[in-house]
Amino acid sequence: MKVTLTVNGRQFTADCEPRRTLADLLREDLGFTGVHLGCEHGVCGACTITLDGATARACCLLAVQAEGAEITTVEGMATDGELHPLQQSFRDHHGLQCGFCTPGMLATAAELLRENPAPTEAEIRERISGNLCRCTGYQFIVDSIAAAAKKSC
Repeated sequence: MKVTLTVNGRQFTADCEPRRTLADLLREDLGFTGVHLGCEHGVCGACTITLDGATARACCLLAVQAEGAEITTVEGMATDGELHPLQQSFRDHHGLQCGFCTPGMLATAAELLRENPAPTEAEIRERISGNLCRCTGYQFIVDSIAAAAKKSC
């Protein structure tokens, strides 16, 4: 099947099997390797992207379901070579270690800050609770999101 979608502002058309996941299409066919595959069941959040303005688990979607969609991956967060404020905050506040969970955390945090520009620590923790991190213990991730929120206010 042919699938046409817009990823990080660029339109792509790709041939894919009807059962191919969106994560596999993005990673393997289109080269957006920032879409990480962890559990492949939608539990870990590593594959989280923004799909038509809302976060979604790319491993749980078929590529054909994204026909005509607007997708943003971690590669599309930066603008003109400048890191997105959340990316910069994660860098400045040590919100990553191995980096495997980072793309999903960034997508989740960006959605949170669009909906609530001044979240409390509890609200941040609640929102990222669906994204698993095995390295950081979450505190630096929470600190990074909180710092980005303060900069935006």
